Amino acid sequence: MATLPRSLPGLGLAAAGAAVSLGVHAVVPVLSPTLVAIVLGLVAATAGATAAPVLGPGLQVASRRLLRVGVALLGLQLVLSDVVGLGWPVLLVVVGVVGVGILGSLAFARVLGVPAETALLVAAGFSICGAAAVGALQGVRRSRDETVAVVVSLVVVFGSLAMFLVPLLGSWLGIGAEATGAWAGASVHEVGQVVVAGGLVGGGALQVAVVVKLGRVLLLAPVLAVVSWHERRSASSVAGMRPPLVPLFVLAFVGLVVLRSTLPVPELVLASAGAVQSAALAAAMFALGCSLRPATLRRTAAPVVVLAAGATVLVLALGLPAAYVTHR
Repeated sequence: MATLPRSLPGLGLAAAGAAVSLGVHAVVPVLSPTLVAIVLGLVAATAGATAAPVLGPGLQVASRRLLRVGVALLGLQLVLSDVVGLGWPVLLVVVGVVGVGILGSLAFARVLGVPAETALLVAAGFSICGAAAVGALQGVRRSRDETVAVVVSLVVVFGSLAMFLVPLLGSWLGIGAEATGAWAGASVHEVGQVVVAGGLVGGGALQVAVVVKLGRVLLLAPVLAVVSWHERRSASSVAGMRPPLVPLFVLAFVGLVVLRSTLPVPELVLASAGAVQSAALAAAMFALGCSLRPATLRRTAAPVVVLAAGATVLVLALGLPAAYVTHR
């Protein structure tokens, strides 16, 4: 690649940010690498550590290409038989969380006057799989890094609140560990946040929570295909340029799901892919954090924050039935 030498300084900085984020997460598991990476990137940008023009190309590669690598590798976490094994009632709840969550959030955004681009990022991120879904949409719609970083920050904040709220409410409602895990998987935004929530509940909650969450992740591909199809129509009618119907990283995601579901994949390969995925997403989140400025966060309109809060409440409500249809 001719541009690789120009990208090395920024990629090196993003790799360092990812390493620190993963290290912090290893010491304090409740702090997700996404949260740490975003904050580190913001701190680095605020301190002027990312102002050098030589860093720009590499940070852009990290925020876009590495993010797509992380999304594609999510496919290796999915085993279709595990998801189908949840049973049709739970699967219907999962589809409802994603479908109604996205449509409901978009409708609420129109009421609040939130721009369509931001609204779609919030709707997908909060309804499907957090930062990975936001980044995947960026790959389809070419969203601005600054907008993506703001939405990812909101995903981290409100997803972390949900991560603690679901176990507390599950205990208060007395619905049992596995049922609370199902609710967490159906409602909490990020995969990592679901893992923490399931661990807080204990019992058999963690395994149920992760499988239900992966059911939501599985719906990322069809949602991206629909958005890409819409973008393709709009682009062809406006500028005569037609983006691919399904981006390559989405095809890679689907291919890895099929691979994991049909062939025995060695544990070493899964562990290695998981490590690469975590590092790629952490580096991408750090690079996105570098695009943020305190002034940008201060300018984040109140309607966007209200939309994020409303989307969280909506997804929590839509996911609650999963607790009552889960076999316990």
